[in-house]
Amino acid sequence: MKWRIRVAHEEDIPTILDLCYQLSVYEKIEFKGTEELYRRYGFSEEKIFDCLLAENTGDVGPPFLGVALYYYTFSTFESKPTLWLEDLFVPEEYRGNGVGTSLLKELCRVAVKRDCGRFEWTVLDWNEPSRQFYFSLGAVAMDGWTTFRMMPEAFRRLAES
Repeated sequence: MKWRIRVAHEEDIPTILDLCYQLSVYEKIEFKGTEELYRRYGFSEEKIFDCLLAENTGDVGPPFLGVALYYYTFSTFESKPTLWLEDLFVPEEYRGNGVGTSLLKELCRVAVKRDCGRFEWTVLDWNEPSRQFYFSLGAVAMDGWTTFRMMPEAFRRLAES
């Protein structure tokens, strides 16, 4: 199996949607993605995320073997950007071949180029294969931190109060 990691382009939106949908099924999370939303937030003047694709360059398998969707936040403590990995997905039948590692290596190169102080992401507690994969690459779990989330109903209510 051979592949190359490349930056996604607007014409890749259907592929990005498909891979992110597959991830949502695996993680048992409702998927609300549309081409319009991905175009707006990934490929327009309102762009807020970047995306890498693992493109199959071999003779067997689908055209794309994985996706990594990411963006930047800012660490006040480090006083540097943080590369935040929102989603990394390689279909199960292609895992264990180095595709995920290649995507993460390229993300690390991006983080170095952008002078990031951190590279962070979350993983579901039950997703032990992914947790072990990340540990094997030198990542550490952030013990003592809890991720909080406000859904639109809650943040609209607070905004209007």
